[in-house]
Amino acid sequence: MKKYALGCGGLIVLLVLITLIGGCGSYNKLVGLSQNVDSKWAQVQNVYQRRLDLVPNLVNTVAGAANFEKSTLTEVTQARASVGQVKIDPNKAPSDPEQLKRFQQAQDGLSSALSRLLVVSERYPELRATANFRDLQVQLEGTENRISVERKNFNDATQEYNTTAQRFPGVIFARLFGYMPKPYFQAQEGAEQAPKVNFDFNHTNK
Repeated sequence: MKKYALGCGGLIVLLVLITLIGGCGSYNKLVGLSQNVDSKWAQVQNVYQRRLDLVPNLVNTVAGAANFEKSTLTEVTQARASVGQVKIDPNKAPSDPEQLKRFQQAQDGLSSALSRLLVVSERYPELRATANFRDLQVQLEGTENRISVERKNFNDATQEYNTTAQRFPGVIFARLFGYMPKPYFQAQEGAEQAPKVNFDFNHTNK
């Protein structure tokens, strides 16, 4: 009887040890994947900030063109201000889908406003001929491409984290330690590619 009790006790201890070891592995993996999502989020924020910093110079350059459409400049300025009103931690990925949705809507609004501004700019050959304007457009085009890449990297990291957090046994420890699923960036309809902001500077209006 005593041997049986010892045997059962040893089996229980072994099961507890296996559970603890497996739990530590699952927890550590969740921590690593969560930190990777935060790292990718920081990169997303960096490229969005880079674009935000380009806007004032672009607006000032365009505003110097004679009779440039003021409503278009106002739209860009307001869209940039809307981005600044969405307060979000630049170093920690949001866990609230609505918060990320508001952030994305503000950023997408700025993208649309900038695209319209650059389309309107085609009507001003003297503006497109300036070196400063061409340089800003090249920088903006590169930034839009980087935004597309970093958003994809963020979604990929989030998918890996969410998959681990919702699979067994990770789901047990995710709930136990508060590692909830994280939201993704949602693609706009018809926005599979980054906005095209490059122009043929050899083209002349007729």
